Amino acid sequence: MKRTTPFRVIALAAALVAALAGAFPFLAGAQSEFAHGNRMPYDAFEKLPKTDLEVSGGIIHVAFAPGEIALPNEKVLDWVRTSAKAVGTYYGRFPVKELKLLIVPVDGPRVRGGTTWAYRGAAIRVMLGRDSSEADLRRDWVMVHEMVHLALPDLAERHAWLSEGLAVYVEPIARVQAGDLTAAEIWQAMMRDMPKGLPEVGDRGLDNTDTWGRKYWGGAMFALLADIEIRKATANKFGLQDAMRGVIAAGGNHEEDWPIERVLATADKAVGVNVLTRLHSEMGPKPVTPDLAALWRDLGLRPRGEALEFDDAAPLAAIRKAITEKPAR
Repeated sequence: MKRTTPFRVIALAAALVAALAGAFPFLAGAQSEFAHGNRMPYDAFEKLPKTDLEVSGGIIHVAFAPGEIALPNEKVLDWVRTSAKAVGTYYGRFPVKELKLLIVPVDGPRVRGGTTWAYRGAAIRVMLGRDSSEADLRRDWVMVHEMVHLALPDLAERHAWLSEGLAVYVEPIARVQAGDLTAAEIWQAMMRDMPKGLPEVGDRGLDNTDTWGRKYWGGAMFALLADIEIRKATANKFGLQDAMRGVIAAGGNHEEDWPIERVLATADKAVGVNVLTRLHSEMGPKPVTPDLAALWRDLGLRPRGEALEFDDAAPLAAIRKAITEKPAR
């Protein structure tokens, strides 16, 4: 969605900072100006030095807002490449031909948050803690999450749950397929966090309940159920991954404005089954409470203390494996 996602580098020389501040008076307080606001500073971005990264199917123009961080710039660029590779692995190629990526140094460690836009071309702004370590970047999920947003057309605000839910669901799967996480790690996290998306008292369905839990984890639950149902209906030949690749193949990415009905119908057509449209008709206007405990058992997920074991004899074990398996194409 072209909006703020709740919830990063080059140390520019003093002369450059001064020059930018002279050219753009508002850059005198550069960090705060780049870090705040709900709009991408496209004009200021164009004046910054950039590094162009070629990725599968596209190019990323990386610019760094004024400010210093502990890591060398090449380590940050490696993190961008790794994130783009994961997204390209899941979708078959990077979702957009060109991306403007603004890295903004901020206080503290770790990646502090990100935002994705497309009203003047696909763009992402990510807040990078100036004290971030290489380990912080290896553990980061924000960059992949924001890049996943690029693979979905812009939707009406009441359907933000699909954009955010897909990003929550696809991000860890893409990282497993790219070799950056293990399947056990992400299934354990899903078992822990998916209940946050269950409807509560007063819920009016995903389309009409604008709470954090329903928007993010309710949307992720929709994605998981859709993935499983598509695989059931196609004898595990296709999944949600194939459906969403179909949206990109039809010209749908974040630079386009589509109604949710078109997105879901296009995705359904790609896999030859009417799963997404049907699920939306069920979960969009009214609350639906899946039996998650039974679903985990059927997928063959067996918690053992702090660890997780897989039961490959479970009814949906083959589907569980297929979801995180690296695609052949």
